[in-house]
Amino acid sequence: MGLLESFEKGLERAVNSAFAKTFRSGIQPVEIASALRSELDKKAAVVSRDRILAPNTFTVRLSPADYERMSSIGDALTHELDTLVHEHAKAQGYSFAGAVSITLQRDEQVSTGTIRVDSSTAQGGRVSWSGVVDVEGRRIPLTRSRTVIGRGSDADITIADAGTSRKHVEILWDGERAMVRDMNSTNGTLLDGRKVTEAALPPDSTVRIGRTDIVFRVVPLTVPPKPPMTADDATRAFDVRDRGPLA
Repeated sequence: MGLLESFEKGLERAVNSAFAKTFRSGIQPVEIASALRSELDKKAAVVSRDRILAPNTFTVRLSPADYERMSSIGDALTHELDTLVHEHAKAQGYSFAGAVSITLQRDEQVSTGTIRVDSSTAQGGRVSWSGVVDVEGRRIPLTRSRTVIGRGSDADITIADAGTSRKHVEILWDGERAMVRDMNSTNGTLLDGRKVTEAALPPDSTVRIGRTDIVFRVVPLTVPPKPPMTADDATRAFDVRDRGPLA
């Protein structure tokens, strides 16, 4: 069953049948779904190796008549649209920089039967990428270029696994690429089931040491834009630069 067909089936279950007659003219819910899917494909952009960033904030502009029809459905429509956006993103390998937001908006400039979709990524914030590891139910950011993992208390990440060495493996991360390196451990290191001494570490791959799985991931981080400098900020900056810190 295709995504749009699944959407239609879900909507039929969620919406009272009394609304069916209102869909005989103007915009149909499935047309909004199709427009959102098209917007995802159009705006998706490669921002890092193996990562395609798609917009996550959508404003669907409708004519007054279409807006009234769609608003009468309530949360059922936005829930189904949100589900479809996530399913399409997963199928295409897209990533989001934040939570998905879909808003229907009344627009006097839009004619009946027409849809306009505006979208943005993380509400205008900048996006950077962070390396993390999922291990023993924890998600741990890789804040150093070299992270040592083992059962010893002097490891950067300590795991409770007697089958691992005190300093068993290290992960190297430069902000774009990662490597895994065995540190002469007793029982060795597996990368996706293959024994390695040193190897490139692709996103979503699994490193196994002892009985412990370590999953390496690259996740988006949203950096909010800096607020504009006010006149007072500028004055303080001038005072610090030219007269030293104020008392």
